[in-house]
Amino acid sequence: MSPADVETRATREDHEALRLWLRLLATTNLIEERMRRRLQEEHATTLPRFDLMAQLDRAPEGLKMGELSRRMMVTGGNVTGITDGLEAEGLVARLADPVDRRALRVRLTPAGRRAFRLMAAAHESWIVQAFAGLDRTQTGALADLLGRLKQHVRATEA
Repeated sequence: MSPADVETRATREDHEALRLWLRLLATTNLIEERMRRRLQEEHATTLPRFDLMAQLDRAPEGLKMGELSRRMMVTGGNVTGITDGLEAEGLVARLADPVDRRALRVRLTPAGRRAFRLMAAAHESWIVQAFAGLDRTQTGALADLLGRLKQHVRATEA
């Protein structure tokens, strides 16, 4: 028997949409916890650090702290704390912004880029493993359905 998760809150009497939401949440939490654990065990890092490095990997010229905060959907204080740790390890550098001298950009160092690429390859393999129980048709159908749901939810935002 699997351990209890948020899905166990639902009963047959609950609306199908609620049961589906709880299943999505439980599955997301399960996969995310696995990613957190493996990043810690195999790369001695955290998911927020990995996420920050992923954002920087997509922006070789670096990003301002505010942009990192928006992309990661966390507070500026969180980004500052993560950046401080990565900078102390030589994985990121803060550089003056060439356009706005008052601003700083954060960029991966060569060592940071190498470390991130190793973590990203491992992370991708873990995600592939997590979805290996579905065949190509099923993953395509799931992606389509989730895309439609996402589009509907965005369209109905107040």
